[in-house]
Parts: sequence; structure tokens; C-alpha cells
Amino acid sequence: MDHGLNVTALAVLAICIVLWGLFSARLERWNVTAPIAFVVMGVLVTHGPLALVHVSLETSSLLSMAEITLAVVLFSDAARINVRELRHNFGLPVRLLAIGLPLTIGAGFAASVALFAGVNLWVAALIAAIVAPTDAALGAAIMQDERVPVGVRRLLNVESGLNDGIVTPFVNFFLAGALAEEASGSTGLFGAGRAVLVGASIGVGVGIVGALALRFVRSKGWSAPAFQPLLVLGLALFAYAMAVHTGNNGFVAAFLAGMAYGGATRPGDSLTLEFADGIGELLSLLVWFAFGAAMVVPGFEHAGWPDLLFAVLAVTLIRMVPVVLATINSGLDRVTVGFVGWFGPRGLASVVFALIAVDSLVPDQAYRVLAAVTVTVVVSVVAHGVSASPLSGRYGRFSASLASDDPEHIAPDALRTRTTIGHRLDGLRLRGKPS
Repeated sequence: MDHGLNVTALAVLAICIVLWGLFSARLERWNVTAPIAFVVMGVLVTHGPLALVHVSLETSSLLSMAEITLAVVLFSDAARINVRELRHNFGLPVRLLAIGLPLTIGAGFAASVALFAGVNLWVAALIAAIVAPTDAALGAAIMQDERVPVGVRRLLNVESGLNDGIVTPFVNFFLAGALAEEASGSTGLFGAGRAVLVGASIGVGVGIVGALALRFVRSKGWSAPAFQPLLVLGLALFAYAMAVHTGNNGFVAAFLAGMAYGGATRPGDSLTLEFADGIGELLSLLVWFAFGAAMVVPGFEHAGWPDLLFAVLAVTLIRMVPVVLATINSGLDRVTVGFVGWFGPRGLASVVFALIAVDSLVPDQAYRVLAAVTVTVVVSVVAHGVSASPLSGRYGRFSASLASDDPEHIAPDALRTRTTIGHRLDGLRLRGKPS
């Protein structure tokens, strides 16, 4: 009987999920994070003697799943921004996003031009933008370690929650530039700008209408509280789908829909975001599996020593120097600055943007992007995943000596951050533990 579904691939993926569920606690004690585990399992089950399935980089469903995952994550993260209070809170998160992020893209561009001989300047800028956004999920041990001051944890979480949405127009613009140059025209650049603006309008409209509709039906008692979280997921997907269907930027639409929704709802409504958080996290694990299955081997096959050097620079100097410059006169201790600078892991957004670029560019340019981004993400997944727990413990002990009114201990309350499934379950377990 033909189901129209690759049942073997589904079974293999299901086994990988079960294995992680069975041995996650043991692996995490060895500093093996979920992204590390799923990337390794993705490689093992598709290559070498244990190869059971084949996942192609050109598979359309792979790109679709990655794009939907990023859209949901962008919406839920942006929905936690209290827009009204953020206008009066130009603190550390704004420094990292408004100063550190552009400097990171600029430094990455310079490194790409210097290391990759003959690289197209648009492609060099595209690589820099793709590896610029950070992913706090790769440092989950830090987000869950209460020894690390809440201000530092929220700073890292807020930065990673917002920079992938902010960098999206840059990625779109640089990709359009590369495509326009290949086609010897400027239509692509104009189209990229239009796609961002129209996508933003669609997103803002969807977010505001969704929030007002929820407020109205609540006042009438028409909506069951248990099903209200479905609204958030539906709005995220609708904003993305409408933008893409009309030929505009779906990621910008999803991000601004979340921001508009969060700005038009009351603070208590953040509880409705937990369902979208859970869906986004589960989809993220599937993307990490697909990254290992489809991108790691071909990425390393086309990589050389410049890619490895670029990756090392990307997770160190290209990230850390802009953080230092962005936090000048911020009051942060230099140890804190080094801690924040180190934990800038590259994750989900980089993988999704790389897939989009590979799907759009000519082969030579596509493999250049694939190699640079894949090596950078792998280096980051391993380095940040393994170091998160031990370094957070050491920094936590150091931060205990800081004064209570130091910036490290002051949380940006205007920005409500996302927690992981594991963090929520740990919280439930601790609350239920007898004293």
C-alpha cells in the first residue's frame, strides 16, 4: 500500500526522538545538548555504515519545515516585547542589537572577503548576515542556571530572540543583490525592499487584528481559555503564509505580527504563547536533525581551511569585539562582557537562511555559502553546547560577588523572554519537590 509518505524516514526520526527522551539526562550531564545529539543522529542515520535513509539538500519539504519553524519562533519571541515600555528602556539589549549586530555583520563581511578568494561581495555580505544572529537555545544550560544573574540571562535571551528578526531584511537584501548581479539587473534589489515593506505591513495588520479579536471574544466569553493558545500559532502561520503568498517577506511579517500582537495585548496574555513555544521547540529539534542529515556532510565536503578559520573567528573575535564596543560605559564588569561575548551561538536562523540561500543561488555561490555557514554552525553547536554548563557555573560563582544594584542583576522587565520545555518541566519538578 502506497501511503505517499517515507515511512522509513519517519520511523528513523521517531527512534531518534525516543532515544533522546530516554537518555537526555545522562547525555546532558556529559554536556551533550539536544542540538548536538540531533545533529549527530542526523549524520549517523543518513551517512556511513548506519545509513538508513537519504535526505537530499534539494528536498523542498526540508526547506518548508525550516521556514515554518523559524516563522513560529520569530512570532513567539517578538510577541514578548512590551513595545510601550521598550520605548523608555534603551538599555543593554538595545546596545547589542543596535550597535553590536551591525558591527558583527560588518566584521563578518570583512573576514569573508579576506578569507574566501574571489568571493562575490554580495555573497560575502550574505554569509556575514546569515551567521550574525544568535540562538539562546544552544546555551539552554545558561538560561536555566539560576546562579547566573537574571539580568545576564535575559540579556542573552532577549538578544537572541530579536536579532534573527532584525537581521532578516539584511539577509533578504544581500541575497537579492547576489541574484540581481547574476541577472545583471536591479529589479531584485527593488523587489527585496518592497517585499520587506509589504511584509511588515501584513505582519502588523495580522498582529493587531488578532489581538483585538482575542480581547473582544474574551469580553463576550466566546473563547474557551484552553484553546486560546491556538490563536497565537494560527496568527504566526497566517502572517507568514499571507506574506509569502503575495510574494513578500514572510519572516519579517511573522516577526512584526508577533511584535504587534504583544504590543496590543495585556501582559497576562503572554501565557497564550507557551503553546507556540512548545511547537517551535519541537520543530527546532527536527530542523537540527535535518541539518545533520542534509547539510553537514556536503558542507564539509566543499569546505577548506578558510571556512574553519572563518568559523573560529565568527564565534570569537567577530562576535566578541562588537559586544565589547557595544557595552562601553554600560557598567558591566569585564568578566560579564567576556561571558556575554562568548555565548553568541549560531543556530536555527543561520540554518534556515543558509537553506534559502542555497536554494536560490547558482551552484558555485550556493556551495560557498553552504560550506561557510555549515562549518560555523557545527563549531558553534559543539563549542557553545559543551561549554555552556561549566562556564555558567564558574561565572555564576563570580557574579555572586557583584553588588545587587550592578547591571548584571537588573533584568530588562520590558522584554518577556521565552523558556524552554525542559526549563518549564524543571520548574514544575522543583515546585513539587518536598522541602
